[in-house]
Amino acid sequence: MKKCLVTGGTGFIGSALVKRLLKDGHYVRVLDNNIRGNQTRLKDVMNDIDYIEGDIRNYDVVNLACEDIDVIHHLAYINGTEYFYSMPEVILEIAVKGIMNIIDAAKKHGVSDLYLASSSETYQTPEKIPTPETERLIIPDPMNPRFSYGGGKILWELLGINYGRKYFNKVVIYRPHNVYGPDMGWEHVLPQFALRMNRLSKQYKSNEIDFPIVGSGNETRSFIYIDDFIDGIMVLMEKASNLNIYNIGTMNEISIRNLAEIMAKVLGLSINIIQSDGHDGGALRRCPDISKIQGLGFAPKVELSVGVESLVKWYTEHANKEKKLKIKKESL
Repeated sequence: MKKCLVTGGTGFIGSALVKRLLKDGHYVRVLDNNIRGNQTRLKDVMNDIDYIEGDIRNYDVVNLACEDIDVIHHLAYINGTEYFYSMPEVILEIAVKGIMNIIDAAKKHGVSDLYLASSSETYQTPEKIPTPETERLIIPDPMNPRFSYGGGKILWELLGINYGRKYFNKVVIYRPHNVYGPDMGWEHVLPQFALRMNRLSKQYKSNEIDFPIVGSGNETRSFIYIDDFIDGIMVLMEKASNLNIYNIGTMNEISIRNLAEIMAKVLGLSINIIQSDGHDGGALRRCPDISKIQGLGFAPKVELSVGVESLVKWYTEHANKEKKLKIKKESL
């Protein structure tokens, strides 16, 4: 049994990780301020965890959270493309203060292992597809606020690696590639597609609808279901060695157009894609090379069509809760 701290533990990925750690017999402490997370995600396990509500930017809170801990899973961050543009300075503040507070408190309390959730955004526009972990990391334009997110994650990696050489038994970095599933928030492409299709289906008399998207629809991504993603983290806990970086995702690349068509099929709809200009700085293709983590025994299991059906069902049932946004800008 390990004593684990999960920062950002009421978030989509964090809450799933908390439940899996508990299932596998570990002690779990959660640190989150619930500005983007939602404590209800942990309602079934609240009696089984040690929960601290607090801000990752507050050293005293982080110091308390790191007491008597063996392993830190650091996920506390702000995700969502709309926030990259609207509050880049806050994203960077959370990135910088958060990682330094974690490192300083972990050093003080002799924490052994640190797992850092980086991002596929660190690659931005990769030269190689599928993209290996050795691909160069880049910030193409510091004037573009979008790159606040990827820039903060690159900083995490640099600090984790260089402090990991001296102060930790094991530092492992993983780069998620489009993790999805029920209750993943409201700001991401899959929930937005599901909700928009539901709304539009009520405005049309037939099952054929016009469906506007950002971009041409020919942009590609690969998506990994939340259960498979958490399996990947657990493989890293068991088998990864110090100062290693791993992609976690699938190598099944799909266009955004085809993704929308799969989602429409679940809802019994036929769609006509309406194109628009894409976000400045958005990658045209993104697909990870996962051979490195596969070498440790990792293998995604959930087919995209199955996972998407589960997601669409959840967002159809919870559509009335749309846009009860968890970020309160005045609190940040």
